[in-house]
Amino acid sequence: MRYIEETLENKTILITGGAGFIGSNLAFYFQNNHPDAKVVVVDSFRSGETLSNGNLKSFGHFKNLVGFTGEIISGDINDKDLLLKLETDYKFDYIFHEAAISDTTALEQDLMIKTNVNAYKDLLDIAIAHGANMIYASSAATYGNAESPQRVGREAPNNVYGFSKLSMDHLSREYMKKTDITIVGLRYFNVYGAGEYFKNTTASMVLQFGHQILAGKNPRLFEGSDKILRDFIYVEDIIQANIKAMHPKESGIYNVGTGKARSFQDIVDILQRELGTSLVCEYIPNPFVGSYQFHTEADITTTKEALGYAPAYEMEDGIKAYVAEIRRIYETEVKK
Repeated sequence: MRYIEETLENKTILITGGAGFIGSNLAFYFQNNHPDAKVVVVDSFRSGETLSNGNLKSFGHFKNLVGFTGEIISGDINDKDLLLKLETDYKFDYIFHEAAISDTTALEQDLMIKTNVNAYKDLLDIAIAHGANMIYASSAATYGNAESPQRVGREAPNNVYGFSKLSMDHLSREYMKKTDITIVGLRYFNVYGAGEYFKNTTASMVLQFGHQILAGKNPRLFEGSDKILRDFIYVEDIIQANIKAMHPKESGIYNVGTGKARSFQDIVDILQRELGTSLVCEYIPNPFVGSYQFHTEADITTTKEALGYAPAYEMEDGIKAYVAEIRRIYETEVKK
C-alpha cells in the first residue's frame, strides 16, 4: 500500500539496519512504491559473533533483501570512517534509523549505549548537515512495567535496552530545539510479520507459535495466557507509521501500536483457525513472574494527530495476511 502521494524522485533515503526486520520492509516499500527514489541500506550483516547471552550480535540477513536492487553497504554504525563516508559521499533527504542492539536480554551495557545512543547522535549530526528528516526506532521497552495504557512521559525502563531507547528520545528532544529538520521517534510495540524469522529466538510469538503448530506440536503457553495481554502490531502498520513520519505535523516521540491489548491465547486460537488445526494447548508455569509485562497497550492519540496514523490491521487481519509467509518460512528454513 502506498502511504504518501508525493513523488520521491531525485530523493535519497538512508535506511540503517536495512537487512533487519523493519529495515528490509522499509527498503521494499520504497522500491515497490517509489522506484524513482535512491535507497541506500546500511547493515552490520550477521557473523558468528555473539553476545554474552549466546544470542547473535547482529540479526541482519541477506535473505531479507533478496530482490532489493538499491545500494547495500555492510558496515557498523559505530565505525567513524563509515559515518564520515555517509556524510561526505551522499546527500540524504530522509534517514530511517533502525540499526540497534535490539536484544532486550543483552547484558553488555557499554555496547548497548555506544551503539544505540552514541552512534545515533552521530547520525543526527549527519541528518542536520544534510537537511534530512530523521525517523528512528524507539521502543515500548522504554515503559518497563508502567501501567496501561502506556503514554509518552510515563517511562520506567527495567533493562538497558529500554534505557538506551529512552536516552535516544531525550537526545532527540534536545536536537529538536536547535534544528529545522523534523525528528520523529517511533515507539514500536510487539511487532510481527514477514522478515522477522532471522531474529531467531527474539522473533514474535506469532511466528514461533505458528511453527510449533505446523510441526504438529501442541502449543505451549504460560499459565493464565488468556490474561497476559500485549499490543501486537502487524509490520505493515509499522511501515505506515514510518512513511507518514517523513512529514509529521511536528517532531516528537510517538507510540506505534494498535491501541488494543490482545492475549497470547488469542494468537494461538487465530493461528489454529487459519492453519486448520485443533491441537490441544499445554500450559506451563511462567518463570518470569515479577519481571514480566502482563499488559501493554499503546496510547496512540498523539500518533494519530501528528502523523495521520490509523492502524489498519486487527490481529485477525494481520495473522491472516502473514500465515502464507509463516508456512513458506517453515518449509524453506525450519524443515530443511
